[in-house]
Amino acid sequence: MSAATPDARTIEVTERDLPLHCPTAASPLWARHPRVFLDPSRHGQVLCPYCGTQYVYKGAPVSGH
Repeated sequence: MSAATPDARTIEVTERDLPLHCPTAASPLWARHPRVFLDPSRHGQVLCPYCGTQYVYKGAPVSGH
């Protein structure tokens, strides 16, 4: 994971936001980058490798098979 940039933000997400991708539909056009799908449910949080936005999962942990 890359280090967060000074402009980076933290966004809380729940199971309703899954599958999660960055940038989100609410992102302004100037802040767009190639879409990357992220899984914050596995470790409780994840950083976008492009913009450094941190997504924090506020739901029940999801376990693998």
